Amino acid sequence: MLKGIAPCISPDLLKTLAEMGHGDEIVLADAHFPGHTMNQRVLRADGLGVAELLDGILPLFELDAYAPPLVMMAAVAGDKLDRAVERRYLQAIHRHAPQAEAPERIDRFAFYERAQNAYAVVMTGEVAKYGNIILKKGVTPI
Repeated sequence: MLKGIAPCISPDLLKTLAEMGHGDEIVLADAHFPGHTMNQRVLRADGLGVAELLDGILPLFELDAYAPPLVMMAAVAGDKLDRAVERRYLQAIHRHAPQAEAPERIDRFAFYERAQNAYAVVMTGEVAKYGNIILKKGVTPI
C-alpha cells in the first residue's frame, strides 16, 4: 500500500497512468461497454463506480489544458440522458480540477473510435446508462 494513493487505484492502473503521455486518453467505461472489443489494453475495476475512480485518479492526473479533456457519449436518437450521471462525475472532477468544464458529448460511434485509439480502457462496475467518460492527460505542472 502506498500513502496518498486511493485504494481504488490498482497497481496496474497506477502503472498505466504513469506510462501515459500528454494527449493520451483513458476511457473509464461502464459495465456494458465493449471494452475488450475496442482496445488491446483493458484493465478491470469491477465493483467500482466511475465517480469513485475519478476521485482516485484525478489527484494523480493532470487534465489536458490544450484540448477538451473530458468526453462523454451523447444519447442515441430516441434515448434520454440521465443528467444526474454527469453531475455525479463533475462533483468528483471539481474536487480536484475546479475549473474543469462539462464534458464534451460525442456520438456513439465517434466515442467508440476514440476508445479504439485510447491508451487504455478501464472496465468498471458502473451501471449508469451512458456512464462512460474519456480523460485526456495533460502536462503536470512544475
